[in-house]
Amino acid sequence: MVTVRGFFGRSSTPVAVLLLVPLASLAPLVPLAPVQTAAASAVREPVAETAADWTPPLSTRGRWIVDADGDRFKLRSGNWHGASGTWNGSGSVDDDANHHAGENSGRTPLGLDRAPMAEIIAGFQEIGINSIRLPFSNEMIHDTRPVTDTAVAANPALRGSTPLQVYDAVVRELTAAGLAVVLNNHTNTTRWCCGVDGNERWNASQSTQAWEDDWLFMARRYKDNQRVVGADLYNEVRRNIWDDPNWGLGDDHDWFAASQRLGDRILTEADADLLIIVEGINWTGIPIDGFAHERPTLAPVRNLSHTLVDSGKLVYSAHFYDYTGPNHSGATGTGETTDPRYRDFSPAELIDVLNRQAFFVTAEQDKHFTAPVWISEFGVGGREETNAKARAWFENFVDQLVRTDADFAYWPLVGRHENRRGNGWALLHWDSAGRRMGVYDGDDWRAAAWTRLIGAGGRTGQVAPVTEWSMLSPDHGDFVASRRMRALPDWDSGARKAVCPDGQRLLGLSHTGNRGLCSDVTAGPLRDPAGGHEVVRDERYVKAGGDWASGYTKLQCPDGDFLTGYSVRGAAVSAALCAAAPPGAISGTSGRTVWFDRGDNRGSAPKGGDFGNGHYKGQCGDDEYVAGVAYTGRVGSSRTPDAVLCRGLR
Repeated sequence: MVTVRGFFGRSSTPVAVLLLVPLASLAPLVPLAPVQTAAASAVREPVAETAADWTPPLSTRGRWIVDADGDRFKLRSGNWHGASGTWNGSGSVDDDANHHAGENSGRTPLGLDRAPMAEIIAGFQEIGINSIRLPFSNEMIHDTRPVTDTAVAANPALRGSTPLQVYDAVVRELTAAGLAVVLNNHTNTTRWCCGVDGNERWNASQSTQAWEDDWLFMARRYKDNQRVVGADLYNEVRRNIWDDPNWGLGDDHDWFAASQRLGDRILTEADADLLIIVEGINWTGIPIDGFAHERPTLAPVRNLSHTLVDSGKLVYSAHFYDYTGPNHSGATGTGETTDPRYRDFSPAELIDVLNRQAFFVTAEQDKHFTAPVWISEFGVGGREETNAKARAWFENFVDQLVRTDADFAYWPLVGRHENRRGNGWALLHWDSAGRRMGVYDGDDWRAAAWTRLIGAGGRTGQVAPVTEWSMLSPDHGDFVASRRMRALPDWDSGARKAVCPDGQRLLGLSHTGNRGLCSDVTAGPLRDPAGGHEVVRDERYVKAGGDWASGYTKLQCPDGDFLTGYSVRGAAVSAALCAAAPPGAISGTSGRTVWFDRGDNRGSAPKGGDFGNGHYKGQCGDDEYVAGVAYTGRVGSSRTPDAVLCRGLR
């Protein structure tokens, strides 16, 4: 055993954690009285959307989030933390000194002891926030102990409430003010995040089943509140003492599989209107020079992306702080590696690493991974921040957010101060007498950058519908992205099944690896609403004289049907799933064979991205559909796809 000081995530003040590694209406609105100076008014340009400015629910079109009218809705968000816990994990919970930065939230969103909720919310709107990321813990959901009177001293109507009832009231008042709320499962236990603390994974201190059940409970709880717009599934997935999380290995540490499954369950069993927000992996490896370690963030998405049962509901997220880095945990002293932190990069280097880790997801269009990216945590110290590199990083990072027109959520919104001193990371602080200190009070160096960010121009108004590209990945089990097929009996028992989302058709397959590519390009939804489906396991629909892959077994759809799914047993093709198109919508008499058994065959300018990284792939053209798949059963073959039959759309 080697004892290492390491840090895997956000902290208002970087904190080292011990890592053992093997070598109803509540209070009335109180008028705000911030300190105003000429300097403050010179940079202050608050932008606040009212309830009339957007229409829920939210969805996505390509890289943009849009409201129900199809207008771009930019998440200009902040984190209102506290309900998920501020206790550091040792000492008495009742002692403020044992809470992060001495700020004891009392198991409630921070600040309810010092200011009426209406005043806090008005402060959010004043600085231009239109949405709130609201952390909760799984423990909080089940905690039946009333919060202390002290924790809600400025909001006496909440006395005697459980933490969940306080959370309910906060959600109600935020949304009544026109703000959007994203529910964020921050931790398993009600304590400060994010080290080796029992909250490293969604199933670190609880079972995966308990995690899913809690999410279904929370999604259903706020289903009738349309301004609750998103489910941020879990915060900063990272290594525990012994094991790393992964993206696609199929075990109980597979964050890709866990988030894919839960996202589909929320949409199909709880609330189909919610955005499903999936953060990348925050940390893997041992943070010691000479050992492999990194902050993968969203880099794995390029090769393996989510396909939810409802297209237009997936949002990816990532976190960035100056003191961490692409290979730096953020530790200081023991456990600190020689890897550069983000603040050590030049502006050009920073842009390059940010694009590689996260921003490529929005920058590259017509890919299976194209989606909005929400930078759901970033922040920096305020008045007392003296590190020139940290200050420069914040300016450069804000420039990146402005340049990319990114959705964002600052960490945190609310903090405490006494005599204008304290944990300065928050944008709004209250002292014990209820006096507010804000980012626009004239002495906060972040004011100009915040104004630049919150008022930045960008995409507004209508966003036209876009072509959807989706990956199928039945690597370790069924990957059925069709609501229609999920509701029907198992169509190939014992096989792993992959089905395109409703409204899309299969366009590509990989020779090995079982991956597929779906799209609605050119044709839009192709299925006949009155038509059915057919499972094809033999060559009954290959007509005489129509042998398009001589010597190979061909699973071909009947004329008038298109391939919408497939099944595999091991690596071998098991069956083809065909769906009926409207009469006359597709060609059924001719086609071309696309071979991909010895190399990629995807056309000169294929869209959709690499849906089978490291494997040969075949893909039909944008004006075609897959009508059949061929394989060989000869000795030495694994019966993997070798060719597809591409036919034209009418």
